[in-house]
Amino acid sequence: QVQLVESGGGLVQAGGSLRLSCIASGNIFSVDAVAWYRQAPGKQRELVAAIPIGGSTNYADSVKGRFTITRDNTKNTVYLQMNSLKPEDTAVYYCNAHIFERLRGRYEFWGQGTQVTVSS
Repeated sequence: QVQLVESGGGLVQAGGSLRLSCIASGNIFSVDAVAWYRQAPGKQRELVAAIPIGGSTNYADSVKGRFTITRDNTKNTVYLQMNSLKPEDTAVYYCNAHIFERLRGRYEFWGQGTQVTVSS
């Protein structure tokens, strides 16, 4: 059973930084496209940053220049470095990955979410 587990969320003051991590575990053959989404109270889930298969990273306009998505394929881990945080960045952040699971094929997986709260 493949699982995605996020960590690194918390409470930070405006202007501060946080680094989110997402580790994929299980019967994994390969981790393909990865992304971070977020959902604020009363709002729809939105894409924050992504590393697609064979493409370049892309970011929501609201986080460009402040957030950086990276991955470590040797550890099946994806990171989201968040700098210059703003109160409007407050949300639950979710890791998303398309993973080729051995003996089953390629599926989309979600983490359980990690809360990020930015105080003004």
